[in-house]
Amino acid sequence: MNAARKKAAEAMEKVDLVIEVLDGRLPQASCNPMIEQLRVHRQRPCLKILNKSDLADPAATQAWLNFYNAQKNVHAVALSCKKPSDVAKIPGLCLTLAPHRGTPLKPLRMMIMGIPNVGKSTLMNALLKRRVAAVGDEPAVTKVQQRLYLGNNMVLIDTPGMLWPKIAHPSDGLMLAASHAIGSNALIEEEVATFLADALLLRYAPLLTARYGIKTEGIDGVSVIEGVALRRGFRLKGGDLDLEKAAHTLLQDYRTGALGRISLETPQTRAVLLALHAEEMARRQAEAEAEKAEQDEQDNQR
Repeated sequence: MNAARKKAAEAMEKVDLVIEVLDGRLPQASCNPMIEQLRVHRQRPCLKILNKSDLADPAATQAWLNFYNAQKNVHAVALSCKKPSDVAKIPGLCLTLAPHRGTPLKPLRMMIMGIPNVGKSTLMNALLKRRVAAVGDEPAVTKVQQRLYLGNNMVLIDTPGMLWPKIAHPSDGLMLAASHAIGSNALIEEEVATFLADALLLRYAPLLTARYGIKTEGIDGVSVIEGVALRRGFRLKGGDLDLEKAAHTLLQDYRTGALGRISLETPQTRAVLLALHAEEMARRQAEAEAEKAEQDEQDNQR
């Protein structure tokens, strides 16, 4: 990740525009703060693509579009990189953000960035109308930076997916894991599925009932997984419920859209999360300062 960041920083010096691909179901949780820092430092405009919008809650998606489009030098669009008609809109949107480029003498240079498994490679292949990047439902498929030429005086630079060193909010890590941006070897599926189930109970309980026939009143995430196992007949040899298989089923149904159109965060829930985090940081800072003052006083009395 450090090597990818260094290469991205070097390449950004010579690009006109950043195309950042986000997971439309969790746009801000899937937004790498390092990408934002590099982009703002170089004062590059950004086209934020809320990919997989066909899997996301339309109302939440519209709220995110309003949120991003109110930001300076940013234009956001919701689409599916698997739909050619959606992808066909992207070159024109890029030109509106960098109108001084896109000529034979000054081709528009665009860098595609994003965390692993948000659809960057799918977008590259769709834009170029040929397979130039490996695609897979696993994080970190793209390994090296690529420079490719698009018609109409445009150049694309693809970069490996970059996660940041420390995820500040545990819920972000769980959302990323639920959406498969973090590889399965770095998580416990039952824990992630329990988090997802709790989130669904809060905002999308009817979808759980429709999919699994579960009565959701007064239950928690663990009970949802148990209910999936019961309804699907997932049992181990001794007769106990196979909760691991049920957890995997719930995650897969969310990831593929079989559960319905679901967004795991909205601008409002994000604002609440950040406010709570700020309060916690302030509390820790106050405790640290009080502890230091007490220690200083003890040292002075000696």
